[in-house]
Amino acid sequence: MSDKSTAENMLDAAKAKVNEGADRLREAGHNVAHAVTGDAHHKAEALEDRAKAEVHNREANAEYTEGKREAKDGDGH
Repeated sequence: MSDKSTAENMLDAAKAKVNEGADRLREAGHNVAHAVTGDAHHKAEALEDRAKAEVHNREANAEYTEGKREAKDGDGH
């Protein structure tokens, strides 16, 4: 991680959570499309979006943890 302030880390964590939510919504849409059409392409896209969501979840957790650490050490950077 770079040397960011608590606020910057928390903002990045929030952005990652928003991206995770968007990925999970796309995954759900592709799963519905797959159920309706049976097209395997939709299932593949759903799996890809799920993987992206998991990456964003890990990023959010890491940024949040770093932000908490930064807040406790008191230097603000």
